[in-house]
Amino acid sequence: MQMSGAQMVCEAIIAEGVKTVFGYPGGAIMHVYDEIYKQDGFEHILNRHEQAAVHAADGYARATGEVGVAMVTSGPGFTNAVTGLATAYMDSIPLVVISGQVPLSLIGTDGFQEIDAVGISRPCTKHNFLVRTLEELPRVLKEAFYIARSGRPGPVLVDIPKDITVDIGKFVYPDSVDIPSYKPTYKGNKRQIEKAVEAIKTAKKPLLYIGGGVVLSNASDLVRKLAEKTQIPAVETLMARGVMGAKNPLLLGMLGMHGNYASNMAMSETDLVISLGARFDDRVTGKLSEFAKYADIIHVDIDAANIGKLVDVDYPIVGDITQVLEKMAPLLDDVDTDRYNAWREILKRYNELHPQSYVDSDKVIKPQWVIERIGELAGEDAIITSDVGQHQMWAAQHYPFDRPRQWISSGGLGTMGFGFPAAIGVKRAFPEKTVINITGDGSILMNMQELVTAAEYEIPVINVILNNHFLGMVRQWQTFFYEKRYSETDLTFQPNFKALAEACGGIGYDVETKEEFDAALQDAIKQDKVCFMNVSTNRFENVLPMVPSGGALFNMMLPSTTENNGEVE
Repeated sequence: MQMSGAQMVCEAIIAEGVKTVFGYPGGAIMHVYDEIYKQDGFEHILNRHEQAAVHAADGYARATGEVGVAMVTSGPGFTNAVTGLATAYMDSIPLVVISGQVPLSLIGTDGFQEIDAVGISRPCTKHNFLVRTLEELPRVLKEAFYIARSGRPGPVLVDIPKDITVDIGKFVYPDSVDIPSYKPTYKGNKRQIEKAVEAIKTAKKPLLYIGGGVVLSNASDLVRKLAEKTQIPAVETLMARGVMGAKNPLLLGMLGMHGNYASNMAMSETDLVISLGARFDDRVTGKLSEFAKYADIIHVDIDAANIGKLVDVDYPIVGDITQVLEKMAPLLDDVDTDRYNAWREILKRYNELHPQSYVDSDKVIKPQWVIERIGELAGEDAIITSDVGQHQMWAAQHYPFDRPRQWISSGGLGTMGFGFPAAIGVKRAFPEKTVINITGDGSILMNMQELVTAAEYEIPVINVILNNHFLGMVRQWQTFFYEKRYSETDLTFQPNFKALAEACGGIGYDVETKEEFDAALQDAIKQDKVCFMNVSTNRFENVLPMVPSGGALFNMMLPSTTENNGEVE
């Protein structure tokens, strides 16, 4: 079939089963957008910023497990998208971003809106392509989707010069992909799995360390069954919230810089770490020389480069978590679960000594209360996105996540402005579900133009703004480590968030009391418009526990040991 390069792009997107594309047009990609206008195989959402378009595709991918697709033009269109690429890359999210480029004859001449997209994106993409001929375009598009979703997922860039989108040629979309230099390992070494099982059977204080890879590999059910069979306690990273389920008695909670006491002490005292899809991020490990210093380590990861990168591993297993656990499970049928009774009792006492808690107030709204109340009122089917800061940590600590892909948040890059456009992507994927973005008064302003996107396409996401008139997390560090020198973190001057929402076609609420919060959230859930809930919260509340940067996990700042536990100053 003869068609233009622009038509080929659209046909490939349809062939891959993509239902929604997010993007923003411009000169270099105009021919592709002309074909988008003519086709009806997928919908296109016009975001109001390229960064937001990539975040929306990212949110769509995280919630569905499918490849998200975004489309941008050359030059500033692409550079605006880089933050979205980096966000997805750090969290291993499958994306295909298609960018326009100046014609081949102008590459390298500093032409209008020319930028080296391949060079810029190399550090923050799993792979990237500069298409140089029309003949290779179908193959490149097929490989881009394959690379994005296979192995350790990640974002792939396809940069297409404008003249190639105009050229006419034969379109044959490949049925399969064969890249000799790219062969992900899925099965896991049988002997290494057997050795790991023997280590589990002989350990006295084993601990399941669950990372975001469990979510990406859809292995949550297998992990729950493994924990139930062995009765081994579990901790989750920020990216793994929901894997075990909030009510699971074997779940200690989140670990790391803002992990709870029992989780961090468990990692400090365990004699065997069973790491599943985690990458030993510095926000989890704290001081590396003190991290799990008494433990042997089993590390299961599909990316061999992750294993041994930061910690010495005794039982390395390269493979897909689902396939590895399917092999491991029957070998653990005879495990002696009573062997771990004393260990579970120790962790139970730790949890009783310092539970994840806060001091509520009748004078001000505590942000932790807001998170818990959302969990009570929104229902089990709600999907929660977040921006980055104190509100993100409170959500991770206090929301009752019951399942994987219920929690959508930027982990590795920590991108403010992620939550709102990500929520738009999530809601487009699951229009029947309540989607709530938990954000702060600093983060929401980063991509507030997406109010117009949500209003135009009738995407009724709810933004709960925990408004403390601060860049809260930076302020917290200034309180603890900079003698309360609040340099450029005071956000007392603010827009009228309620009026802002209404001006852009949405609904706004100002919330000063708990009663007002309940009424506003219940009303917002019923609405068919995008909502801003501006919730006045205690200004100086701190996220606790907290492990100071570079400190050992067992040296936590706890509510009972800090000078200021969030009282009004």
